[in-house]
Amino acid sequence: MTQWVYRFGGEQTDGNADMRELLGGKGANLAEMASLGLPVPPGFTITTEVCTYFYDNERQYPKELEGQVKDALAAIEAKMGLTFGDPSNPLLVSVRSGARVSMPGMMDTVLNLGLNDETVEGLAQSSGDERFAWDSYRRFIQMYGDVVLGLEHHDFEDILESHKRDEDITEDTDITAEGWKSIVAQYKEMAERELGHPFPMDPWEQLWGGIGAVFKSWMVPRAVTYRNIHDIPATWGTAVNVQSMVFGNMGQDCATGVAFTRDPSTGENYFYGEYLVNAQGEDVVAGIRTPQSLTIKGKEKEGSTLPAMEEVMPEVFGQLCDVRERLEKHYADMQDIEFTVQTGKLFMLQTRSGKRTAAAALKIAVDMVKEGMINEEQALMRLDPQALDQLLHPTLDPMAHKTIIAKGLPASPGAASGKVVFTADEAEAQAGKGEQVILCRTETSPEDIHGMHAAAGILTSRGGMTSHAAVVARGMGRACVAGAGAIAISSKSKVMSVGSQEIKEGDIITIDGSTGEVMLGEVPTIKPELSGDFSEVMAWADKARRMKVRTNAETPLDTQTAKDFGAEGIGLCRTEHMFFDPERIQNVREMIFAEKVEGRKAALDKLLPAQRSDFAAIFKIMDGLPVTIRLLDPPLHEFLPHSDADIVSFAKTAGIDEAIVRRRLGELSEANPMLGHRGCRLAISYPEICEMQARAIFEAAVETNAIPEVMVPLVAGKKELSILKTIIDDTAKAVFEEKGKSVEYMVGTMIELPRAALMAGEIAEDAQFFSFGTNDLTQTTLGMSRDDAAKFLPDYVGKGIFEKDPFQTLDRDGVGQLVSLAAERGRETRGDIKLGICGEHGGDPASIAFCEEVGLDYVSCSPYRVPIARLAAAQEAIRLGKSKATDTKKKAA
Repeated sequence: MTQWVYRFGGEQTDGNADMRELLGGKGANLAEMASLGLPVPPGFTITTEVCTYFYDNERQYPKELEGQVKDALAAIEAKMGLTFGDPSNPLLVSVRSGARVSMPGMMDTVLNLGLNDETVEGLAQSSGDERFAWDSYRRFIQMYGDVVLGLEHHDFEDILESHKRDEDITEDTDITAEGWKSIVAQYKEMAERELGHPFPMDPWEQLWGGIGAVFKSWMVPRAVTYRNIHDIPATWGTAVNVQSMVFGNMGQDCATGVAFTRDPSTGENYFYGEYLVNAQGEDVVAGIRTPQSLTIKGKEKEGSTLPAMEEVMPEVFGQLCDVRERLEKHYADMQDIEFTVQTGKLFMLQTRSGKRTAAAALKIAVDMVKEGMINEEQALMRLDPQALDQLLHPTLDPMAHKTIIAKGLPASPGAASGKVVFTADEAEAQAGKGEQVILCRTETSPEDIHGMHAAAGILTSRGGMTSHAAVVARGMGRACVAGAGAIAISSKSKVMSVGSQEIKEGDIITIDGSTGEVMLGEVPTIKPELSGDFSEVMAWADKARRMKVRTNAETPLDTQTAKDFGAEGIGLCRTEHMFFDPERIQNVREMIFAEKVEGRKAALDKLLPAQRSDFAAIFKIMDGLPVTIRLLDPPLHEFLPHSDADIVSFAKTAGIDEAIVRRRLGELSEANPMLGHRGCRLAISYPEICEMQARAIFEAAVETNAIPEVMVPLVAGKKELSILKTIIDDTAKAVFEEKGKSVEYMVGTMIELPRAALMAGEIAEDAQFFSFGTNDLTQTTLGMSRDDAAKFLPDYVGKGIFEKDPFQTLDRDGVGQLVSLAAERGRETRGDIKLGICGEHGGDPASIAFCEEVGLDYVSCSPYRVPIARLAAAQEAIRLGKSKATDTKKKAA
């Protein structure tokens, strides 16, 4: 019989930390903590396989599940000395989700389950605190009503706020037992009115309702959006954890909190977290009350006057510090932990690897290597290459003028400027139009996930350093300022105010997630300085990786930026970008409009000095590193004048009759220019273009002692390349004779057509290198226009036709086969052929992993993705056992 339920705590623990695929992260870690002897309330985990079964079988459960749940619940009852549903001595449980990777706030939770009109009296009697019991009951009705029954959260809040107004009180903690009884009655009345039937009183009905709600929440829009953002497969499913309740809201000797074993924003090695006295867990993360720091150091850092847990509960705080040390050493990673203190006794409710900023991830990795906790390769493997993007972009210029209007908590570092928006939908809509936006909310909720992802930054007026906004922003790499209490935010009126200052939707503000400052207008930024931990991690990566990392660049600025980020050459210099300069476009157009060779050569002679100067500048910066220059590639129509004003202006400047210009435009017009007269086809028709560009390359190379690699684009077979290689070689010979000096060079081609991939063996007879142009290779293999596919690709990904957008992550099954085949056939012909990739996929970690598997020599990507590629290449080399560092150790041994 299949085991669908695994127990933890109590007399029996079935699982461990290695079973996260089956038990989910939360269930696996609860079992691990219980096995370590930590104080974990007993419970059980319903496996992720049940979630899969649930969705594969029209939302039905396996027939054995009910019996296994009853047996596991009986074990909790025996351990706790309580009975589920007993009016006098009731067992209450929590029902929580638990995917194999952390998805904070994305799925549903129900606390205090098992309460009804009878068991609430038993809880009041056993606890000796009637107010606590009825407070717990109203929390349960509110949470269960929202999560399971689909009632509106604000309907409950309206009843609660109305009661506080009537009683002239401001805090929930001021509500008496009688007050909670009145609120509970109103909650139930509202629920029955909205549902058409009474709120469920049967604890077993409540339990299965809670379990079903968690499984259903796996497919709610916010969870689906989060999975898409973080590349989490829908097939993984979630587990459900049912656990005996412990209460942090029974009085002043009770508390609840969230902590990180190190600072998740900076990586500093100190105990970082927040707690609340006399509260339940959701109070901390929801931002309903202002949390207090765990430590005196944290309190001082935040400038808070509220007492730290270290001061209020020193004995329990000491126990928590011991747990912190044990868990971090055991997992050898920074942990995110949740705990509750019930009448002075500590209970651990969760541990998981904590989400952290890129800067924190680097510092923690470097520090843990220095502390001997992990080695360099382990440190590299736990870093997210994409997260490095957070470190590679500008921060606020400290010398710039700033109009600071408020200050909150520095919840997620980085700076962002943008238009103020007040809803997640508006953030997504504006970002879709190319606008930078700051999402401003009183507090965020999981329903805001799509807007948070779209926004450049997030600002909340409530919530702490472990609030939903803070945790999610850090995970996404978004700047976030939380708990800016001086700001009053009204989403309804679309305005926020600080004193007499009003900021309306569409106004521009700047936030600094490293300081917590909120500023009016746009504040200038400065380029980041990458040193220290970043440099050390990059040095480890360079020791480990086999593949080289080059850049795609054609301007001195991009070239220098890429070199500063560690690029080992240029894998793609697009020469056409140089032609769009306003001072050159006239000459390019004259060359295109010339009807005779002499006219084209005259125009090209004017372009030669500019091309030579461009190449020389790039060669000087690269200082001996290889530079791959692609000959003219785009269709000629891209250079032509199209508006009447441009046509008239061009004709006048060129001294050509306007009628001739218009006739020539008609002749050059193409129905499908991307598959038309472009790439090597231009040079076949107009060899003088190839000759001019080759001369510019070699004259600049001789001047700067460079190593150029001349790349012929869009070949379909050997003959095209052979014809153009002869022109290139003849031009090189002529230049070398004229200058009395020669340089090494290579001639190769871009593999970007399926036929070229199939004919790679023949093409390699002339090509000294292949560079896979995966942008066009994907277009021509799939028959999809990259410019138009965005309209329907989300549907394809959503329906599982493609796992990911094939223009972002290489399509292994189709395009990948062509790359593998071309590499194999190219090597069979020319054993030393150099193989690289220069499409956008060259900066995508998943695509880089494929390149390592195929054995390419290098990847080439945009300048700001060079560090990402260096780390991703190292990780895949380690994963495949190809690490240079490992090889060196083996040889030494």
